[in-house]
Amino acid sequence: MAELNGRPVTLAELQALALTNYGHFTSMRVENGRTRGLPLHLARLARDCQALFGVDLDLDRVRTFARQALPPVGESVLRVTVFDPALDLNHIGGDAQPQILVTSRPAGPMPLPPLRVRSVVHTRDLAAVKSVGLVGQLRHRREAQRTGFDDALFTDSDAVVSEGGTWNVGFVRDDQVIWPDADCLCGTTMELLRQVRPSTTTTVRLPDLAAFDAAFATNVGIGVRSISAVDGLPFPDTHPVVEELRKLYTELPDDLI
Repeated sequence: MAELNGRPVTLAELQALALTNYGHFTSMRVENGRTRGLPLHLARLARDCQALFGVDLDLDRVRTFARQALPPVGESVLRVTVFDPALDLNHIGGDAQPQILVTSRPAGPMPLPPLRVRSVVHTRDLAAVKSVGLVGQLRHRREAQRTGFDDALFTDSDAVVSEGGTWNVGFVRDDQVIWPDADCLCGTTMELLRQVRPSTTTTVRLPDLAAFDAAFATNVGIGVRSISAVDGLPFPDTHPVVEELRKLYTELPDDLI
């Protein structure tokens, strides 16, 4: 399913997105028309639209188009992408009229097996914006997978941990949940967990990781997923706090789109 402003998207419009690749998006895991953290997703779309296009986004239209594109029953991953097909590489400075592209696909199973990740020095451009420009993240994910890992964990040049390729990272020490204090995309799953489980935010460096009891990744597609290794440092596949976070997340109330 792919619709632009509530009607089938044309090839020319998709070509504009593919060739110019300027826009932003949010993804939601939806079950029977409901999703967790809908206000956070909508706030992200409004904030990022101002950041990239300098205009307000009509969130009522977003919800209308999202509802229309959803399958009536079952679990799916719904993606709302905001871009302007009229803008191109040579005329990117024109007044923007962002359009709403909604796509959906079947959701995968949860929970997923633990991740093994490789640390790399990388900071995303406009880290706080969920941009469609994913070449940096995907290049590092590809290189990690080709060397036997599942994904990449980003740090800065001082080894300060920030985030994963398309997920937030958290750690556990002495029953305490710790989120890295660094420039990153604050995911809706992480924000929801912060609301229901006390946690701390502090600077985390790679040499600090040996002092933690567990590590985990979060996003809407994977929920809460254990990390079993960072580089050569092992972590347990399961941990009571990570299991508690997973349970808290799955029991969160959802919102009707």
